[in-house]
Amino acid sequence: MRVGGHRMREHVRLLRPLFAFLAAVWLLRLFLAAAGVSLSVTRVFSVTTAAAVAVFLAVLLIYFRGFGGYTNVVAASLLLNAWSQVLIVIAILFAVATGTENVYTLPEFSVKGDDPLHLRHILGHLTFMLGLGTLFGAGMGCLMLWFLRMMVPVRGEGVKG
Repeated sequence: MRVGGHRMREHVRLLRPLFAFLAAVWLLRLFLAAAGVSLSVTRVFSVTTAAAVAVFLAVLLIYFRGFGGYTNVVAASLLLNAWSQVLIVIAILFAVATGTENVYTLPEFSVKGDDPLHLRHILGHLTFMLGLGTLFGAGMGCLMLWFLRMMVPVRGEGVKG
């Protein structure tokens, strides 16, 4: 399947450092919580916020590498947000499977009144959060790409006067 003239494999290759960035934030948040660091510090390392940052970085990569246009931004937003939500679901499933609690299953970050398997929490991440994150990221990313195209000349283009 091609999106904006590029295969999904090419999108994944372009976004590989951003997938690693999201995984690093995810691991850091898990380790900080396991080490007993306060929730106010742990909250700073949000995978959802890191996904938004990753979408903006993806727009910069797309623009400056001449990778494509708006459809590529939407694809990048979907891939990055899907990866971030899968990481969160893995952390929830790990907590359920081991019978332990981690930062993603604490009451402050979970669905009130959810069952012990956290099914509503997991479904919320795989539906609402994935959809909302992708839409928001795609919208803001496309707006950023538009601004970049208006204000920053690409290599080889001079300022016209």
